[in-house]
Amino acid sequence: MTSENNLYVEKNKAEVSKNVPELRFQGFIDAWEQRKLSDLMTFSNGINAPKENYGTGTKMISVMDILNPLPIKYDNILNSVAVDKKIEDKNKVEKGDLIFVRSSEIVEEVGWAKAYKEDRYALYSGFAIRGKRISSYNAYFIELTLNYANRKEVERRAGGSTRFNVGQEILNSLTVLTPLISEQNQIDLFFTKIDNTIALHQRKLDKLKLLKQGYLQQLFSKNDEEVPRFRFTNFEDKWELRKLGDNSTIVGGNAWKSSEYDPNGNYLVITISNVTGNRYIDDLKGNYINVEDPCSFSLIPNDILISLTGNVGRVSRMTSVAGVLNQRVAKISQNDEVDDEFIFQILSNHHFELSMRNLSQGAAQANISNVDVLSYSYSIPQNIKEQEKIGSFFKQLDVAIALHHSKLDDMKSIKKALLQKIFI
Repeated sequence: MTSENNLYVEKNKAEVSKNVPELRFQGFIDAWEQRKLSDLMTFSNGINAPKENYGTGTKMISVMDILNPLPIKYDNILNSVAVDKKIEDKNKVEKGDLIFVRSSEIVEEVGWAKAYKEDRYALYSGFAIRGKRISSYNAYFIELTLNYANRKEVERRAGGSTRFNVGQEILNSLTVLTPLISEQNQIDLFFTKIDNTIALHQRKLDKLKLLKQGYLQQLFSKNDEEVPRFRFTNFEDKWELRKLGDNSTIVGGNAWKSSEYDPNGNYLVITISNVTGNRYIDDLKGNYINVEDPCSFSLIPNDILISLTGNVGRVSRMTSVAGVLNQRVAKISQNDEVDDEFIFQILSNHHFELSMRNLSQGAAQANISNVDVLSYSYSIPQNIKEQEKIGSFFKQLDVAIALHHSKLDDMKSIKKALLQKIFI
């Protein structure tokens, strides 16, 4: 296999040794060298300053900056801290250094590494560990190595039951496989181009989502308004206030027995985890079950589903897979007096989800009831043609959003596949 620009050649699997990747740039044949991370950098914990010191001073890298999928840019660093010169000089994060998540409740986050590639130095918080460069390496190459090739080892050694921790001693003991610096630089350049493409799709997706939210505010009437701010031409009637239960019915799911799950079953059990808030459910995960007669729990394409537990008020439509409704997921159906797509867009509005969260009950986990959903008040055009026009407009936006989402997911999948082949 070769890339479009013929940069990569894939080795015969029989020729691949444990110190040579399966896929690499042409012209590089040397085996990768195992090196201790402690030979590349020294480690130290960050700043713990009094509360009043935060918010001014020098930019300070936090865990959120490290976990952000985009590269750290000085101007985009969220926090800052004011400390004396001695502390600042001791805690500089400079170009070529790495910064690590020190502690997290989520094992997939602990020890996560981020290269710092900015010319201006920053500081770093006490919830992070800095790796100060003491040897020659490409910082982004080391970041990718640690986050992918070494990731399972880091998670295994993090320990903990409710909170996971990675200290300096763990980082000091890690070993990484590295090629010549010239090959590291080539790999950096290649994945930076992929990252830039991913970032481009992410920006387009974010803009479309923001555009939709703006149109939702302009084209839907608020409960205290007789008409929205903007309307399609030839519609002049006042909107009216209704409750969802005036024209809709709701059906809850069934408590399917997990002991009856079968990977070869004929129905996907649709749970709250499938209802993501995107236009369509995520039908690539979940359990299957054999059901002879699903009765009212069967689902058809475009059914409107609502999460009643956890992330309450999230709404998605059903895909074309054969599915049955699980408990704590509800299906909303409309009569002929309202447009189904219009209702879906009303429920997709952030205002509905926020309203359901405010109504949710339960200490450990949020819950809403069928009554809560059907009691939701909204404004609607009396003319169903106007409802259809609005619903069709937002459906087109949803299709565009889904397209960019798909492109973004494809690029992330390509990057993941290449990481598996290019790193050992």
